Order: sequence, then structure tokens, then C-alpha cells
Amino acid sequence: MDLKGKCALVTGSAVRVGRVIALSFARQGADIAVHYSSSKAQAGATADEIRTLGARAFPVQGDVSCAEQVDSIVEAIEKELGPVDVLVNSASIYYRKPFLELTEEDWDRNLAINAKAPFLLARRIGPGMKERGRGKILNIVDWAAERPYRDYLPYCASKAALVNLTQSLALALAPEVQVNGIAPGPVLPPENLSDEELEAVKRAVPLRRLGTPEDVASAAQFLVEGTDFMTGSIITVDGGRLIA
Repeated sequence: MDLKGKCALVTGSAVRVGRVIALSFARQGADIAVHYSSSKAQAGATADEIRTLGARAFPVQGDVSCAEQVDSIVEAIEKELGPVDVLVNSASIYYRKPFLELTEEDWDRNLAINAKAPFLLARRIGPGMKERGRGKILNIVDWAAERPYRDYLPYCASKAALVNLTQSLALALAPEVQVNGIAPGPVLPPENLSDEELEAVKRAVPLRRLGTPEDVASAAQFLVEGTDFMTGSIITVDGGRLIA
């Protein structure tokens, strides 16, 4: 798919990896719906940067784990930018909590944002993509879906669910829509890691360094523009961490 003139919704694109993916798509000529939950100022700054690249940008706020708000978000985007051609589910929550301290709320929050929200968005946007005969959906998963981190149980479980959702959606929306995932490894580690912990993370990566959001954005651009013959696939962008 040629991104020029297309509309892309990137959830959580005010900051971090989502922001870099949004900017990468804008450089290829896509108009971007900059979704955010609470980072209003950052979303505005991202939208301004997208406009300097010559693309249209539309900041849109909402809870993507709520079906009614998903409907409102998508309706607003369609009115401002037109139908969504590319959906990137990047919004995520991620925090450390030992197993014995976990609550039902922790479980529900992780599953809602990391797995339910991509389902709701695909359910709302996917049928229109099929009717128009084209569409791309990318889910940002995590290599921990296969090898879970200690003290991140609900997060890892939610990302494993997202892997299966990616494959299930690929079957449900074929052949018009391609649905794939990207599994980043150590790209943006938690800010609360000590220097010693950060060095240990680097040593555990065969390439002996951290990745960058740009590495993830390059994979996203490949899945959207570089091929139309992949669906249900997960590209691991982890410097080899999964095999170490």
C-alpha cells in the first residue's frame, strides 16, 4: 500500500514508539490521527510536527477500551480525515507488580488496554476496510508474549492474547485486509531501571545494545508499504533477545 494520501490512526501516538511510527508514516505522505489518552500537550506537539512534514494531523482523545468512545473517536476521524486505511494499535500500559500483590483491577486494566482495545478498533474499522477492498492493521505486541518477564504477569498475558488476536483477525479480514504484529524487545526500557539493571538488559541482547523506536517504525513501514503478501505474521524487533 502506498501511504501517500492515506489516513492512518496510530493509537498512543503522542509519545514514545507510537509517535515515531506516526511521524514515519507522515513522511511517506499519510494523514495521521494522533490518538492520546491523557497526553494532550504531547499530542498537540506531535500533530504540529506532522503538519511541518506536509501531512494533515488530527489529535483525538479517548478511551479505546470503551466501545462507545471508540465509535466517537472513529467518527471524528472519518469526518476530519476520511476513512481509516491503516490502523496501528500502539497504545499500551506496562508496569511492574509482583504476582502476590496483583489485584483484579490490575488484570482488567492490562487486558482492556492491551488486548480489548485493539479488538474494538478492528471491529469498528475492519469492516469498512473490507468494503473498500484494502486496509492494514498493525498490532504492537512484545517478545514477552513468548518469554514472559517476571513481575509483569497481566502485561505479558495481555500481549500473548494480542498475538492470537492478530492471527485471528488476519483470518477474519482476509483477503482485503492484512493484519500483522511487531514484537519489540528492549527498545524503550522502563524509566525506573537502575544503571546496573540497564546494563544487564544490554548484555542479555546478542547485539549488545538497546533498539530504538525508529527500528520499530521501520518494521511498521515495511508491513504497510513494503509487502502486501504477509498477514497473521509477527516480526520480532529485539536484537536477538528472544533467542538468547
